[in-house]
Amino acid sequence: MLKIKPLTKEQINIIIDRLMRFKETEAKYLRVFKDVVAGNLIEPKFKKSELDEMDYGQLRDLAQEVINFGLESSVDYTINRELEEHEKSLFKLSPDAEKLLQNKINYAAVPVQVRGINKLVLAEGITEEILLPEFARLCRYDFGENGVHIICAGGKNQVVKYFYQYAESLKIPMFVLFDSDAAQNLEEIRPKLREFDRVHVLKSGEFEDLLPLSLIKRTLNSLLKNFYNVKDEDLHVGGQMTKVLEEFFRRHGLSEFKKAGFAQAVRNNILSDADVSEEIVHIISRLRG
Repeated sequence: MLKIKPLTKEQINIIIDRLMRFKETEAKYLRVFKDVVAGNLIEPKFKKSELDEMDYGQLRDLAQEVINFGLESSVDYTINRELEEHEKSLFKLSPDAEKLLQNKINYAAVPVQVRGINKLVLAEGITEEILLPEFARLCRYDFGENGVHIICAGGKNQVVKYFYQYAESLKIPMFVLFDSDAAQNLEEIRPKLREFDRVHVLKSGEFEDLLPLSLIKRTLNSLLKNFYNVKDEDLHVGGQMTKVLEEFFRRHGLSEFKKAGFAQAVRNNILSDADVSEEIVHIISRLRG
């Protein structure tokens, strides 16, 4: 007889969110299931080492008992099977990993939506993650509708790390987007590129350097709230746009320049497809293909 500490609604939402994320199936399910059993199964109590060595089927059964405890009972496992097929469409899975997916978690009692993913974009920075889907939408290529998932890796070396991680297990195509200084990194991933993977190296600079000056000016004017009218010469000082913006923020008493915050401001100031530069259009065309 199991003795279970009921999960709170917030805990259940966190668990579901973690299971829905785009991550390698075995790693994410093992982490969630072990955390659930360790944290909310009172009797019997298992040590971490015991959970690490436990058969995947036993761990699955214990975790689903804990998760389902206190939820309205259901015998509808349609979503479970959809999730199983979805994960199988993304990753090459071992028989043990498939055991984790063959669960009876009561998804019918919580809001769950299975979102198909058909392509993975690996980009260096947060700017691409925020702005590329918006620019793609203006080019009539909706990331959500076409199952495109983008990961901000956090630098070109991390892009290589992610690519190597997924090249062996991922079934869907990857589109790798590098800044212009990533020639060496391109050579590092070239041996692992599959027939349907694609790579785009920016012609110069970073993604911020692809933004039209008119869009940058409009964004800066919105941040300054018309206290200063940005001129072309403010942005034609040479060097990478991020350096220009860092100096502009300092000179005009704005808060510290941060890429994420600025990218969100840019997104809020995009008006039409005229704000999509030629190279961004080309990137999206390659993504679409």
